Amino acid sequence: MPAKPRWLRRLTAGSAAVMVAAYGGLVMNTDHSALTALEGLFLYLVGFGAATIANSTGVGGGVVFLPAFEYLGAGGHIAIVAGQIVGMSFIIQSFGMSTGSLRWLHRIHDPRGTDTGVPPAVFLRMLGLVLACALPAMLITQSLHTSPPEAILWAFKTVSVALGLLVLITSWLGRGRLQNRSHPTRADYALLALLSVIGGIATAFFSVGVGELVALYLFTRNFPLITTAALAVIASAVSVLFGVWDHLLSGPQPWDILMYVIPGAITGGFIARPFAEMLGPVRLKVFAASWITLSSTYLLLIS
Repeated sequence: MPAKPRWLRRLTAGSAAVMVAAYGGLVMNTDHSALTALEGLFLYLVGFGAATIANSTGVGGGVVFLPAFEYLGAGGHIAIVAGQIVGMSFIIQSFGMSTGSLRWLHRIHDPRGTDTGVPPAVFLRMLGLVLACALPAMLITQSLHTSPPEAILWAFKTVSVALGLLVLITSWLGRGRLQNRSHPTRADYALLALLSVIGGIATAFFSVGVGELVALYLFTRNFPLITTAALAVIASAVSVLFGVWDHLLSGPQPWDILMYVIPGAITGGFIARPFAEMLGPVRLKVFAASWITLSSTYLLLIS
């Protein structure tokens, strides 16, 4: 049986070494007595659940972390300042989404043959387009704004709710009849570019956006599960890795909390791909669209 590509083996080993070193440094320099074992277990499960959802659907862990940390902080359950929540989400996703990306890359480069759903060249073209549009939009937004205008949250979450509902409707109407799409049209490329710019701006403010909008659009257009999930997860991972530095350099983070959430995110990122494959394309669509619609509606109601 053919071996995995050498570059993928090196990327996996290098990424694992960096994550182990980064987390080891965090543990050695963090007060372990700040939280009880029960609180630590709860935070681990928050990271695990968020990363499993994020890396199986491609929507990004921020759709779980933002409402979860906002609820926990506002309720006084754990000591989180509102201004730290987005930075925390960036840091956690840097571990969880990176793990999930590697898992999807190993699925794509299966020893039995490369499988990206759509032709590999098309997959790379779509991923390149998403990143070329999303990363500049995110980095420019980070450099110009420290907090989001209120209208941005409403616009982003309204688009998310609309796309989520559209995925649910099309899944219901087309159940058992729709065929997977193997080639994007020019309109698909144009809309992916537009959604990636919007997603990049949203990611700068909320740590989530690129994967959410890209995944929902590709689900709506009935692209294969592996194309949708892998592309959205990889795009989300690259985005948070570029964007996390703005938060690491701008102020202190609650490392005592992150110490427990990060291992959960890594574990969730590792098991997410087989979880997605177990659900299958239809149930995964419904699961992702339902979660995004409900979480986006929640954030709209509390904002």
